[in-house]
Amino acid sequence: MTVQKISRIFLLATTLVGSAVAVAHAEPGGCLKYGAVGAVGGHVANHHTVAGAMGGCAVGMYKRHEYRKGLREKAALYDKEHPADPKESLWERYRNRKTDEQKATLYDAEHPPAPQAAH
Repeated sequence: MTVQKISRIFLLATTLVGSAVAVAHAEPGGCLKYGAVGAVGGHVANHHTVAGAMGGCAVGMYKRHEYRKGLREKAALYDKEHPADPKESLWERYRNRKTDEQKATLYDAEHPPAPQAAH
């Protein structure tokens, strides 16, 4: 392979990885992350790579499910405290909508955790 081909492949790989990272959300868990860790753990533990990957994937999916469930609960509490203005048109409500993640962040900002007392 020539130097030009290697540099093109490297540039393409860097671009793909960079674009994938740019669209990634900051959600915990996930099948890939936990599955990779489970595969390594399964490989170390008597060469059960596939079983470890499947178990890790299941745990990652459960973690992400719990995270999103918490977001939906906080978003529902935010909606309860901030009802939609009945005078707004449907178009204005559509333009002013927020995602569950945005609502959960706003709810956390409005309701900070109580400071813990020093012992």
